[in-house]
Amino acid sequence: MCRPCWNDWGNDMTGADLILDPLLPWPVLYGVAGLALAAVVLALWKGLSGWWLRGLTALAVLAALANPSLQTEDRTPLSDIVIVIVDETASNRVSDRREQTAAALAHVEARIAAIANTEMRLVRLGDGPDNAGTLAMAALASVLSETPRDRIAGAILITDGQVHDMDMAPAMPAPLHALVTGRSDDWDRRLIVRNAPAFAILGEPVALTLRVEDQGAVPPEVAGRARLSLSVNGGPVQEVAVPVGEDLELPVTLERGGMNVLQFHVAVTEGELTDRNNSAVVQINGVRDRLSVLLVSGEPHAGQRTWRNLLKSDSAVDLVHFTILRPPEKQDGVPVSELSLIAFPTRELFVEKLDEFDLVIFDRYRRRGILPMSYFDNIRRYVENGGALLVAAGPEFAGVESIWRTPLSMILPGAPTARVIEAGFLPMVSDLGNRHPVTEGLSAFHDGVAGSDPEEGPSWGRWFRLVELSTSGGQTVMHGPDNRPLLVLDRVGRGRVALLASDHAWLWSRGYEGGGPQLELLRRLAHWMMQEPELEEEALTASARGNRVSIIRRTLGDEPETVRITGPEGDEVSVELVESGPGRFVAEWEAPDIGLYRLSDGELDAVVALGPSAPREFEETVATLDRLAPLAAEHRGAAQFIEAGLPDIRTVRPGRAAAGRGWIAITPRDAFATTDLRIAALLPPWAWLAIVAALALAAWLREGRR
Repeated sequence: MCRPCWNDWGNDMTGADLILDPLLPWPVLYGVAGLALAAVVLALWKGLSGWWLRGLTALAVLAALANPSLQTEDRTPLSDIVIVIVDETASNRVSDRREQTAAALAHVEARIAAIANTEMRLVRLGDGPDNAGTLAMAALASVLSETPRDRIAGAILITDGQVHDMDMAPAMPAPLHALVTGRSDDWDRRLIVRNAPAFAILGEPVALTLRVEDQGAVPPEVAGRARLSLSVNGGPVQEVAVPVGEDLELPVTLERGGMNVLQFHVAVTEGELTDRNNSAVVQINGVRDRLSVLLVSGEPHAGQRTWRNLLKSDSAVDLVHFTILRPPEKQDGVPVSELSLIAFPTRELFVEKLDEFDLVIFDRYRRRGILPMSYFDNIRRYVENGGALLVAAGPEFAGVESIWRTPLSMILPGAPTARVIEAGFLPMVSDLGNRHPVTEGLSAFHDGVAGSDPEEGPSWGRWFRLVELSTSGGQTVMHGPDNRPLLVLDRVGRGRVALLASDHAWLWSRGYEGGGPQLELLRRLAHWMMQEPELEEEALTASARGNRVSIIRRTLGDEPETVRITGPEGDEVSVELVESGPGRFVAEWEAPDIGLYRLSDGELDAVVALGPSAPREFEETVATLDRLAPLAAEHRGAAQFIEAGLPDIRTVRPGRAAAGRGWIAITPRDAFATTDLRIAALLPPWAWLAIVAALALAAWLREGRR
C-alpha cells in the first residue's frame, strides 16, 4: 500500500492501494497454493537443484491468478470540527456571566480560526422545555449525531457548570473541555416551598413548610437570619425574621373562597447572585367547610319555600330556617305547644351566634315585636364587619312594619316609597347589570336557551308585584316597569347587602309563561353576597397555559387602563385589553420565559406563575466544576474557571494529554473526501505469462545440467 502524498499544485492529495480481484474463487486459489507448496517440498526432498525456481514459478502463477490491481484515489482534505456549546440559560445570565461568556466565546473563536484546516461549530443552548434546566449533554449528543465523528477534533462547553442531564453525556471521539463562568466569591440565597396543600378550609389554619437556604461563599455578616414577607391575595404584607437552613412551619389562615394566591419573598441581600429564587407563589383553593345560612321567613306566600329549596339543594349549606306565622301578642286560644316545634331562639341567633352565619336572609319579614331594635342593630354591625344580608321584599316592606324602619335602614340601598305596584311586568337586566357578574348574560341560563332580540327583551315570564324603591346608593342590576329598581346590590363596610323588591321570583321556578333563570339568579346572588371571588365586580385575573397568559379584567366602570406586566427579572411590558363583552376585557400575551409575573392596571394587582416561581435554573446558581470535571478528565480534557484566565488552544496527537497549565488542546483528525478513483492492473496478462514461462524454463535448464 502506498502512503498518501500531497500534490504540488493544490491542497489535494493522492493515495494508492494495492487490491486483489482473484480470477478464481479464494477456496480454489488456496487449494492451488497448497498443491504448489507440496510440489516444491517434494522437489526439495528429492534434491532437485531447481526447487527454488519451481517455487518462484508457483508464486508467479498464484500472483497472476490473484489478479493484483493498483487503486489510486484523489483525496480532498476535510477540515477538523471543534464543537462549541454556549450556555445561554437563565442561570448563566446572572451577575456578569453574560460578559464572561461573550469574552470566552470571542477568545475561542479567535484561537480556532488561527488553527489551519479547523472550523468551529457553534451551538447556543437555551432553557430546557418543561423546566428541565440546562440540557448541555443532550445538545452535545445531538450535534455529535449530525457531525461525522472522524472530523471531530474536540468540544468546548462555555457554561456555569450547572448541567442537569449529566446522565445523557455521550462518548466523545476527541477531547472535551469546559470553560466555567462565575466568581469564587459568588453566593446566593433562595426560598424553597417544601410542602403546600392544594386545598384549605376557610377560617382554619393550614401549615406550609418553607426553607431559606444559602449557597456559596456567604458573607458572615448576612449568614444565619433572613427577612420573609407574606402577602395573601395582594393584601397587606407581613414580615417575619426566619432562620436560614432550617425548615419553617408557617400557619396560614384563608379568609376568601376560591383560588387564593400566597406570595412569599425573602428580602434581597446585597451581593446575592439573583433575586429570581427569592420569591415563591403558592396557590391554595379555599373551600368552605359548610356554608351557614340563617333564613327568617315572615308573611306566608306562594313562593315561601323558594329560598329554602334553593339552599337545601346544596349539600354544603347548613340552613337554619324559622318561619314567623303568628305574632306572640295574638290571643286566639291556640295552645303554645301547637304553635311551633321549638321556641324562636332570638337572643342565641341574633346576639350570641350571629357572626357564625355566612348569610342572613329576611324573606317577606315584618316587625312583629319578636326582634327588638337592638337585634337589628346587631345585624347592621354584622354586615359592616363582613357579613351578608339579603332582603326579599313583599308588600309588608312598604308598610309601617317594614324592617326598613329599623337600624337596617342605615345599610339598605333603597327605601320604600309606600307604593306597591301590582301589575304584570318583565324583569329586565339594567345596563349596569349587563356588566355585573351577578346578572351578566343571565338570559343564557334560561333552561339553556339564550334570550331573544335585545330590543324585544329576554325570553322569560312576567312578575306581578313590585315594591317601589327610592335608591340611595348601591348598584341597580335589574329593574321593573318604567325602570324602577328591582334588584339593588351594595357593599357596606366589609359586608354586602342585596335588596330584591319583589316576592314573585317563584313564578320563574313554577314555569309561568315559560319561567326564567330563577335558580341561576339566586345562586349567583347568594355566592356574590358570600364574596366568592369569581363574582367580584372589579377583578383582574390571569391564568397560564404553557407560556401563554390569559388576562381578564372585569369592571363596572369605563374601559380599564393598560395592564403592566413585570417579569421575573424586572423587565416591564404593557398589554392593551380588548372588550369581549359588557364589562369584560381580555388579552392574550406570550411570556418569554417561565417565572413569576406581576400584573397591575393601577388599581388592581394580580400574579401568575409560569412553571414554578423559582425554576430549576435557579435552584443552584453558584457556578461549579464538580459536574463537568470528571467527564472532561475522562476525555483527556479539563474544566476550569474563566476567572482564572482564558487558556490557549493547541493541537496534540490523538491519545496524548489535551490540557495543561494555561492551555487546552484539540486533536487533528486528517479526515479527507475521495474525489476520484482509478484502478489499473499491476501487470498485463502477457507479462505474467512471460514471467511464469521464464521461471519454468530456468528451472528446467538448471535441473537438466545434472
